[in-house]
Amino acid sequence: MPSPRLEQITPDNVLAACAIAVRPDQEGLVAPVARSLAEAYAQPAVAWPRLIVDDDRPVGFLMGFLGVQWGRDATDVRSGLWRLNIAADQQGRGYGRFAVAALADELRRRGADRMFVTWAPGPHGPERFYRRLGFRLTGEVSGDQVVGELAL
Repeated sequence: MPSPRLEQITPDNVLAACAIAVRPDQEGLVAPVARSLAEAYAQPAVAWPRLIVDDDRPVGFLMGFLGVQWGRDATDVRSGLWRLNIAADQQGRGYGRFAVAALADELRRRGADRMFVTWAPGPHGPERFYRRLGFRLTGEVSGDQVVGELAL
């Protein structure tokens, strides 16, 4: 039985990655994949973009951030989840949970003991999803988004 996996973004799958679209009510909450890939191209040292594939079918996109200085404190360096886009018709099937767990594994492999994520608060936002995965609110805000932290 096939299971989801992460694949690097390549010339062979970049168009499939860019075609991943979330539900219309989520469009204002997460940037499109094409913007994420542009940011990854501009910041290759910190961006970790991956296509989420199940049985050779693209179902989502994940981008982690690695070793980013947080705020003005040069000693506060964090890694975590930058973007998560699950295709509208693939939501509710465990792909988001898989992607977060896969990123957590990658961060642990790199020596991290915490994983961070930010999200826009609101009725269609992902707060319930992240809280169910064990993220706790830090009390911080980043721009207009709240910050969550997961102990690894």
